Amino acid sequence: MIPSNGRYAPSPTGKLHLGNFRTALIAWLCARSRGSGFIMRIEDLDPGRVREEHVDGQLRDLEAIGIDWDGDPVRQSQRTTLYADALEHLKAQDRVYPCFCSRREIREAASAPHGDDQRAMYPGTCRALSAGEATARIEAGEAYALRLRADRAQVDITDERYGPRSAMVDDLVLVRRDGAYAYNLAVVVDDAEQGVQEVVRGDDLLASTPDQAYICDLLGIPRPRWFHVPLMLGADRDRLAKRRGAVTLADLAADGISAASVRTQLAHSLGLATPAEAVTPDILLQRFDRDALPTEPWVLG
Repeated sequence: MIPSNGRYAPSPTGKLHLGNFRTALIAWLCARSRGSGFIMRIEDLDPGRVREEHVDGQLRDLEAIGIDWDGDPVRQSQRTTLYADALEHLKAQDRVYPCFCSRREIREAASAPHGDDQRAMYPGTCRALSAGEATARIEAGEAYALRLRADRAQVDITDERYGPRSAMVDDLVLVRRDGAYAYNLAVVVDDAEQGVQEVVRGDDLLASTPDQAYICDLLGIPRPRWFHVPLMLGADRDRLAKRRGAVTLADLAADGISAASVRTQLAHSLGLATPAEAVTPDILLQRFDRDALPTEPWVLG
């Protein structure tokens, strides 16, 4: 039997910043406070952006602020057989079709409909191509992605923080034009295979959750519980970014701020410590109450 796990899944495209650490800490507290395992998954499917030096650096930084995990970190790049199996399952349901559109063509499509959350959605340009047309274009060497034939399904989910949500599912990309498996397919397969029963992550990913729920349903796997948390914002109330100041552990260390002080800062933002209080991970676990977590973004002063 696969145990119940929580997880954190960073993408090694750069150094982690305070907002990443805050979300990771919440995920860790949610899992450990209920006696669940906690796994680390490296989302390294994007060969054009992944940098190996960031893999070890991210793990060291997470350990420095007190986050531990069970077993060795798992890398998505070593799990592609699982994604291929899931893709074949969807193909058997006639849910996969080739898409020859470039990002620019999709972006400029005046007819592109929008979902309930105002996301730009794929306009369906290649959805109606015949098998013969698609095969001819593939044989001619045209680059293509593989998309999910969602038929504009309306999917209901319930988020542990934001409650019921309903959205139209997009014909999302399953395999990119460069051959890499897309996030929305990989994350569903990984969470199911690794026994992740509750996904804790930033609320910037809430809009894509109905898409992932739909893939769960098509693959016949249980949906996890989703618990989306508010992001950390910069002083300008925009999403935190490294270009806006000292927000990585290395930057902060250069300013004389230790990892322990960062942990205190994160704990204070969650209502678990006073601004200057030294706290350990064990102390935070004793104080943690997920129902008392702040419901608004934390604005970095």
